[in-house]
Amino acid sequence: MVKRSRILSFFIIIILFGSLMGVTTKDILGNTKLGLDLQGGFEVLYDVEPAKEGGPKIDQAALTATAQSLDRRINVLGVSEPNIQIEGDNRIRVQLAGITDQDQAREMLSTEANLSFRDVNDKVLMDGTDLVEGGASQTFDENGQPSVSIKLNDATKFREVSQQILNMGEPNNLLVIWLDFEEGVDSFKAEMAKEDPKYLSAPRVSQVFNQDSVSIVGSFTLEEAKTLSDLLSAGSLPVQLNEVYSTSVGAQFGETALEKTIIGGVIGVIAIFLFMIGYYRLPGIIAVITLTIYLFLTLLVFNLMNAVLTLPGVAALILGVGMAVDANIITYERIKDEIRVGRSIKAAFKAGSKNSLSTIFDANITTLLAAGVLFIYGTSSVKGFATTLILSILMSFITAVYGTRLLLGLCVNSNALNKLPGWFGVKKSVIHNIAENVETVDLTTRFDRFDFVKHRKKYFAISGALIIAGTIVLSVFGLNLSIDFSEGTRIEQLSDQSISTNEFKKSLATAGIETDDIVISGNNNEIGVARVKDVLSKEEISALQMQMEEEYGAKPNVSTVSPTVGKEIAKNALKALAIASVGIVLYVTIRFEWRMAMAAILALLHDAFFIIVFFSITRLEADLTFIAAVLTIIGYSINDTIVTFDRMRENMVKKKKIKTFEELAQIANQSLRQTLGRSLNTIITVLLAVLGLLIFGSESIRNFNIALLVGLIAGTYSSIFLAAQMWLTWKGQELKKKGVLITYKEKKKSSDEPQV
Repeated sequence: MVKRSRILSFFIIIILFGSLMGVTTKDILGNTKLGLDLQGGFEVLYDVEPAKEGGPKIDQAALTATAQSLDRRINVLGVSEPNIQIEGDNRIRVQLAGITDQDQAREMLSTEANLSFRDVNDKVLMDGTDLVEGGASQTFDENGQPSVSIKLNDATKFREVSQQILNMGEPNNLLVIWLDFEEGVDSFKAEMAKEDPKYLSAPRVSQVFNQDSVSIVGSFTLEEAKTLSDLLSAGSLPVQLNEVYSTSVGAQFGETALEKTIIGGVIGVIAIFLFMIGYYRLPGIIAVITLTIYLFLTLLVFNLMNAVLTLPGVAALILGVGMAVDANIITYERIKDEIRVGRSIKAAFKAGSKNSLSTIFDANITTLLAAGVLFIYGTSSVKGFATTLILSILMSFITAVYGTRLLLGLCVNSNALNKLPGWFGVKKSVIHNIAENVETVDLTTRFDRFDFVKHRKKYFAISGALIIAGTIVLSVFGLNLSIDFSEGTRIEQLSDQSISTNEFKKSLATAGIETDDIVISGNNNEIGVARVKDVLSKEEISALQMQMEEEYGAKPNVSTVSPTVGKEIAKNALKALAIASVGIVLYVTIRFEWRMAMAAILALLHDAFFIIVFFSITRLEADLTFIAAVLTIIGYSINDTIVTFDRMRENMVKKKKIKTFEELAQIANQSLRQTLGRSLNTIITVLLAVLGLLIFGSESIRNFNIALLVGLIAGTYSSIFLAAQMWLTWKGQELKKKGVLITYKEKKKSSDEPQV
């Protein structure tokens, strides 16, 4: 009898969630904080040093005070929700997304704002400590010219200073006002002859002043006077800031990148949805529903965390759909197997859901390990990618394990599907009678004619030969490292029409930049990328951006990396790879056994190696997102391998005792055949997401997507032809030594967790 209440509950839940998403999605998207790579802006990393030689040591208190001073200055600029982070023992990272006047912001941030009043001999008479905090304001002098009024703490001191200057007599009775006077470098006598002197003003003192305020009068524009008053109000920096890394993104570039990536993502997600519905029928429809909820919940939590969504983060969200669907595929394949052995739809749903849980858990944990390491050692946009990836993994587990089972359970328990195995993609002709006592391990598959372990030595030889060839390629050509791992400046220019290499080179030469390292890309050759070995100063960057905006109608993206930071990034990348590998080995050893752990880690290092070799051969630029792609593939590759190992462990337990190598080989073959359908379906869904981003997405993450594509292909190969085969070889040696292998279940029946 059909239980209509279950069907009604199913539709009520969908309607409620659909209504909730329909009402709130617009607000969630509107409130999502976009990174500077999506809305323009700039990011700068400062080395913090004492303001004066021999000054106080930089400690956490000094860093905190500096960060607070920078925050006050940014508030003056009117930037909404700036991101200021203290990193390590002597660094501060500032991210300003959506800033319209980057030059003004950069100047205001880096200026120390140490005001000093000196005589013509450069002797300090008063300094910034004599000013009332926040007491500066932009005013106009008696001639209507812009000026800056400041309030002093002590009128008596100012009277003494003015008396001292007056006593010097003409022409030396000048009160010289400086901003950021450099001892041993600056002098009034050297500057007074210049048309544009460095000091702010040098008014003549003709009387003794008794007031507690003074006006700084100079040849200021209104904007210059306003900036100076804001700087003085915000306070002087207690330290000196040296730029060691910076990146600047034009607003037009960010908008274009966001639009393209969303289009590519939508196309990829729609393709995944169509594939799931076509292949899995009703469960596929439910997967589409839960995946939509997954996207909604991920963005919701992202908003609640007040996190910043970057371009790689958008890519992670889209890729998350491809990875999230894997949990559904694992469960659905298990349910299909249970239906084929003759179980009822209800029993098949219950058994399939139960048997797939540990596999889904293990696969997600290993991917989470890689994402966690990426978050710890990543910087800026890469950290944004890792944040989104971690959220995606957690949300996909919740929606796939609980959401899918809830909705599919309501349909199954309504009894409406009792005689409809076709709705699960299972033909009646392949269903056994339950009385035959056929187990899932005995089911035939489309891949039974393939012997995956017979030619394992050939697979090892092929991979070994490719690794040797790849090592030679790397030793000869190396990697085309971006400035992220070395030093220099990267300039990326967007144009509304095609750009030629010679044209772009001439434009750079006009700005005083000489380089032959130029690449033209984009569908219509509308993007020019140049690399310069020198680190451009902020003045050079400002001049370059002004010129390029006049010529091409948009400001270029400009990134600079100092040698120190480049080495650190490269070191952290290797450290992240090592830690992720060790973490995965430990986890797989604990959950399975060390032979599986070693096979898994060698397989994923094999995948990472071939991504690196591919980039070496093609001379594609390896940047920060390249590292993100490599670690993502490590997570994905181990995910795929874990699913196979989980089935191998299960099949071994069913054997209880293994006496011959042929039995081991049969288990490996059976497990590969049983999980290959799931592996192929998963890689299809992830490939659809990657291809959508690669073909239609932003050029800015093109290399990232290429790395993922190559890694997916290598990962599929290693999961099918290397990992299980390595385990078989080592397990065979153990069998030869012991004579018989007894499973964990046979030794300790009280345990619910079978192990090899």
